[in-house]
Amino acid sequence: MKIYLDDERTTPEGYVRTYNVFQTIALVLTAMRNFQTIEHISLDHDLGTGETGYDFLLWVEEMVNDGWVPPPISVHSANPVGRKRMEQVIARFPRKN
Repeated sequence: MKIYLDDERTTPEGYVRTYNVFQTIALVLTAMRNFQTIEHISLDHDLGTGETGYDFLLWVEEMVNDGWVPPPISVHSANPVGRKRMEQVIARFPRKN
Protein backbone atom coordinates (compact mmCIF):
# COMPACT_ATOMS: atom_id res chain seq x y z
CA MET A 1 0.00 0.00 0.00
CA LYS A 2 1.14 3.54 -0.77
CA ILE A 3 -0.37 6.47 1.12
CA TYR A 4 -0.78 10.00 -0.21
CA LEU A 5 -1.67 12.71 2.34
CA ASP A 6 -2.94 15.82 0.57
CA ASP A 7 -6.05 17.99 0.71
CA GLU A 8 -5.93 19.33 -2.87
CA ARG A 9 -3.73 17.55 -5.40
CA THR A 10 -4.82 14.67 -7.60
CA THR A 11 -3.96 11.30 -6.12
CA PRO A 12 -1.18 9.53 -8.03
CA GLU A 13 -2.07 6.15 -9.47
CA GLY A 14 -1.44 3.32 -7.03
CA TYR A 15 -1.82 5.46 -3.89
CA VAL A 16 -4.54 5.50 -1.24
CA ARG A 17 -5.55 9.09 -0.53
CA THR A 18 -5.97 10.62 2.89
CA TYR A 19 -7.01 14.21 3.49
CA ASN A 20 -5.95 14.79 7.09
CA VAL A 21 -3.63 13.53 9.79
CA PHE A 22 -6.33 11.51 11.59
CA GLN A 23 -7.20 9.56 8.42
CA THR A 24 -3.54 8.89 7.74
CA ILE A 25 -2.84 7.61 11.24
CA ALA A 26 -5.96 5.43 11.12
CA LEU A 27 -4.91 3.96 7.77
CA VAL A 28 -1.37 3.21 9.00
CA LEU A 29 -2.68 1.57 12.19
CA THR A 30 -5.21 -0.51 10.23
CA ALA A 31 -2.50 -1.65 7.84
CA MET A 32 -0.26 -2.60 10.76
CA ARG A 33 -3.06 -4.57 12.48
CA ASN A 34 -3.80 -6.41 9.23
CA PHE A 35 -0.11 -7.12 8.52
CA GLN A 36 -0.28 -5.08 5.31
CA THR A 37 2.96 -3.69 3.95
CA ILE A 38 3.13 0.07 3.57
CA GLU A 39 5.53 0.68 0.71
CA HIS A 40 5.63 4.47 0.79
CA ILE A 41 4.01 7.53 2.38
CA SER A 42 3.99 10.86 0.54
CA LEU A 43 3.12 13.97 2.54
CA ASP A 44 1.93 17.49 1.86
CA HIS A 45 2.69 20.14 4.49
CA ASP A 46 -0.26 22.55 4.36
CA LEU A 47 -3.51 20.63 4.68
CA GLY A 48 -5.97 23.50 4.96
CA THR A 49 -7.45 22.07 8.16
CA GLY A 50 -5.21 23.79 10.67
CA GLU A 51 -2.93 20.77 10.69
CA THR A 52 0.10 19.85 8.62
CA GLY A 53 2.01 16.85 7.36
CA TYR A 54 4.52 17.77 10.05
CA ASP A 55 1.86 16.84 12.64
CA PHE A 56 1.72 13.35 11.14
CA LEU A 57 5.51 13.11 11.41
CA LEU A 58 5.30 13.94 15.13
CA TRP A 59 3.09 10.87 15.51
CA VAL A 60 5.53 8.78 13.45
CA GLU A 61 8.34 10.00 15.70
CA GLU A 62 6.45 8.69 18.76
CA MET A 63 5.96 5.35 17.02
CA VAL A 64 9.67 5.22 16.14
CA ASN A 65 10.50 5.85 19.80
CA ASP A 66 8.40 2.74 20.57
CA GLY A 67 10.45 0.66 18.10
CA TRP A 68 8.55 1.04 14.83
CA VAL A 69 10.60 1.35 11.66
CA PRO A 70 8.51 3.39 9.22
CA PRO A 71 8.34 2.82 5.48
CA PRO A 72 10.02 5.32 3.15
CA ILE A 73 8.43 8.75 3.60
CA SER A 74 8.75 11.66 1.20
CA VAL A 75 7.40 15.20 1.04
CA HIS A 76 5.64 16.58 -2.04
CA SER A 77 4.79 19.99 -0.52
CA ALA A 78 5.36 23.22 -2.42
CA ASN A 79 5.97 25.00 0.91
CA PRO A 80 9.79 25.27 1.03
CA VAL A 81 10.02 25.96 4.77
CA GLY A 82 7.56 23.21 5.66
CA ARG A 83 9.27 20.78 3.28
CA LYS A 84 12.70 21.39 4.79
CA ARG A 85 11.39 21.02 8.35
CA MET A 86 9.64 17.74 7.47
CA GLU A 87 12.64 16.34 5.59
CA GLN A 88 14.85 17.04 8.62
CA VAL A 89 12.54 14.93 10.80
CA ILE A 90 12.35 12.13 8.22
CA ALA A 91 16.15 12.01 7.99
CA ARG A 92 16.29 11.00 11.67
CA PHE A 93 14.04 7.95 11.20
CA PRO A 94 15.58 4.47 11.05
CA ARG A 95 15.51 2.75 7.64
CA LYS A 96 14.34 -0.74 6.82
CA ASN A 97 17.07 -3.02 5.51
